[in-house]
Amino acid sequence: MVDVGKWPIFTLLSPQEIASIRKACVFGTSANEAIYITHNDEVFVFGLNCSNCLGTGDNQSTIVPKKLEALCGKKISSLSYGSGPHVVLCTEDGEVYAWGHNGYSQLGNGTTNQGITPVQVCTNLLIKKVVEVACGSHHSMALSFDGDLYAWGYNNCGQVGSGSTANQPTPRRVSNCLQGKMVVGIACGQTSSMAVVNNGEVYGWGYNGNGQLGLGNNGNQLTPCRVAALHGVCILQIACGYAHTLALTDEGLLYAWGANTYGQLGTGNKSNQLSPVQIMMEKERVVEIAACHSAHTSAAKTQSGQVYMWGQCRGQSVIFPHLTHFACTDDVFACFATPAVMWRLLSVEHEDFLTVAESLKKEFDSPETSDLKFRVDGKYIHVHKAVLKIRCEHFRTMFQSYWNEDMKEVIEIDQFSYPVYRAFLEYLYTDSVDLPPEDAIGLLDLATSYCENRLKKLCQHIIKRGITVENAFSLLSAAVRYDAEDLEEFCFKFCVNHLTEVTQTTAFWQMDGPLLKEFIAKASKCGAFKN
Repeated sequence: MVDVGKWPIFTLLSPQEIASIRKACVFGTSANEAIYITHNDEVFVFGLNCSNCLGTGDNQSTIVPKKLEALCGKKISSLSYGSGPHVVLCTEDGEVYAWGHNGYSQLGNGTTNQGITPVQVCTNLLIKKVVEVACGSHHSMALSFDGDLYAWGYNNCGQVGSGSTANQPTPRRVSNCLQGKMVVGIACGQTSSMAVVNNGEVYGWGYNGNGQLGLGNNGNQLTPCRVAALHGVCILQIACGYAHTLALTDEGLLYAWGANTYGQLGTGNKSNQLSPVQIMMEKERVVEIAACHSAHTSAAKTQSGQVYMWGQCRGQSVIFPHLTHFACTDDVFACFATPAVMWRLLSVEHEDFLTVAESLKKEFDSPETSDLKFRVDGKYIHVHKAVLKIRCEHFRTMFQSYWNEDMKEVIEIDQFSYPVYRAFLEYLYTDSVDLPPEDAIGLLDLATSYCENRLKKLCQHIIKRGITVENAFSLLSAAVRYDAEDLEEFCFKFCVNHLTEVTQTTAFWQMDGPLLKEFIAKASKCGAFKN
């Protein structure tokens, strides 16, 4: 159950009002406006009401929810908002409604008059069933059931995709390179637009000063251009931040490009990227990505339910994806985005089911359902033979060697420590590892023994991220011992680059004699011991 109470504006509501909410969205330049739909399909708004964005028919702010009669019973399915702000939504019947700021015709009604109440957007959309809407700062897009895309509003950088920079007062079909293609997903940055078509290709147009279109340059585009760098991968989901873009493939791989002032690309630095770069490569499969055109924050969720965040997080620049304790990407924006808006129309309906990955994770080390125990350092770890056989060749061979009637209920493990062996078994259930680098050495040993190559790479990544002057030589010794050539080279370079400090550590002088000689000889060739 998603808790809307994590967004400060919802603290204005009573527990009874909170309990009635089925869907909600917090928006506005300071996250001071909100709309929510109840289980009875009634629609309420409250907040500051900048530019009449509450749609109540007046310009008064309200801390008491007001009902929007015009939208009650309409079954709202998708909602987005701009910076004015203006609000655009579509219903399950495919109708589009808009209201709020309209200085650039972003409401699509052919005027620049503010919309004080929700009005249906009719031009070119009446005969279409719209299934998704998206808004940039002052432009809007609508995607129809049959894959046609329409755009309107502010067009100073070509974000409407019409081939000019003239504002577009009513919905216009986006064609050019999208002609004959079926669009299946859309997203807007502040002044840019992105679309995914049904074969997994990605197209971008509009402002490109930070490389947010992913075209390898920073020139604006007045019509859709294919992101050629993503050739060979199939994109399922696209998400846009203020001036950066995220894309998720059908294999769970994550790409990012565009502005990176706050580390919102998750590349480990703050350099803009004009073309897509893959991130979170050492993590498990990603199943959801999140960004919002009003923020510089990024988030992703993996198949086991882990949620990562990076970018601008409460004023801090987080340049690597950071593992959180959140259950969903929405919580990242509630607690760390500036402003604390919602990146999508949030469903708060209780999900009474778990995915296969979530179920497996939940049942790890569960005495109630397990049929096998490992005893390590006197402690028990409860597992399931079927899962181990499916996930690991070592156990598949072990269980075949002595059949069920000879199978022990408890298997003793004495060659590995409890934290290491537990982490290994948990990895078989979750595809992830959470260990300090010192314990990751032991897990690297296990991965080598059990021929688990992917786990070996994960351990090497953990060790690289956790290397320090104090543990560098211990990690180098481990890399040599477990034949991890890439890690050995990394540790060696670290030691050479910090030679003065690491040679003063105890670990350096406790290093195995032959290994110490080999290090000194190799480092001398590099000129490290000149002085």
